[in-house]
Amino acid sequence: MHLRISFACALAAAGLAAAPPARALNPQHAGLQVALRAQGLYNGPIDAIVGPRTVAGVRAFQREQGLRVTGKVDAKTRRALGPLGRHLFGSRQLVRGEFGWDVAVLQFLLVRHGVKVPVNGYLDRPTLLGLRRFQRNAKLDVDGIGGPRTFAVLRGKRVTVHLVQTAMRIPKAKSTKTHVYVVKPGDSLTAIAHGAGVSLTALAKLNHVDPARVLLIGRKLRVPVRVEAAAAVASKPQAVAVPVTSTTASVRASLDKWAAYYRIDPSLARALAWMESGYNNTLVSSVGAQGVMQLLPTTWDYVETVLIGHSVAHDADGNVHVGMAYLHHLLAAFGGNESLALAAWYQGEKSVRDGGPLEVSKVFVANVLALRKRM
Repeated sequence: MHLRISFACALAAAGLAAAPPARALNPQHAGLQVALRAQGLYNGPIDAIVGPRTVAGVRAFQREQGLRVTGKVDAKTRRALGPLGRHLFGSRQLVRGEFGWDVAVLQFLLVRHGVKVPVNGYLDRPTLLGLRRFQRNAKLDVDGIGGPRTFAVLRGKRVTVHLVQTAMRIPKAKSTKTHVYVVKPGDSLTAIAHGAGVSLTALAKLNHVDPARVLLIGRKLRVPVRVEAAAAVASKPQAVAVPVTSTTASVRASLDKWAAYYRIDPSLARALAWMESGYNNTLVSSVGAQGVMQLLPTTWDYVETVLIGHSVAHDADGNVHVGMAYLHHLLAAFGGNESLALAAWYQGEKSVRDGGPLEVSKVFVANVLALRKRM
């Protein structure tokens, strides 16, 4: 299903002009910035404004690929960007599992409307839930499909205050049960509250803490257990977007270092990390998975005690170290079969051994392997 969007047609015909003086917000440019970030050539905000850093990233990429260095993202440049260089926003219908430039634009627009989703070019479960939330608040058909009507409302210049406030409201926990959560480096009370599905005020009151004070590492918090979160434990935990602190360049360097140490293809390591977090070490999932590689505390403990034999710092480099050690284990466990190892990463080693990859895992694996070609 095609949607005729004036700026999409213009960009497809003339290329994306990377002219710093204009500095106008064009949603399509968010797709460009995400694609450049995946290449390690852009560390600025995903704001859809073409500034000096975006232009420099475009020129650097064109230079690396042997293309004419124009600073404009034409069809050749987008093809060279690989999976994240296509398709332009509005050129196709978007459903769960889609991957590309237009998905990044969709995510950017959802964030602009107050719906918190990752911006990584992959229409995963958090993005699907965010899309449905937006559709519900905009009084559209809540089908989780990006189509003409949803695109049209997303591109509207005005969003009512009521819509933004509703979209950002965090649902109350459906269970009064709690579990103990130990605060780790990089944690914030806000992120933990998001993961538990409760308000910051409610979590602070439950634990008798002042939300304005620094949250001490090692502190034990009582965190409500959500019914839907408990049901999702058997599947891959899904992430909630929080601000990025580590630079793309430092994360890529860490990925290359530990991939080499564990003799893993660095392109595979980069693609997996990108699909998990967009190289964002402060990402926290609804069930507590954290960091660049989105590791559960149980996985971290297993790697430290069984695979590595010593503790690892809970920073971006440590997160990558643990992730690469675990991926190395999965590759060995499945005889070097990358597809099965990635499926086990997504749904669990035992689950893959018992019943094979799930359909949702197959989508994840296919997208990681497709992105790998451009990493």
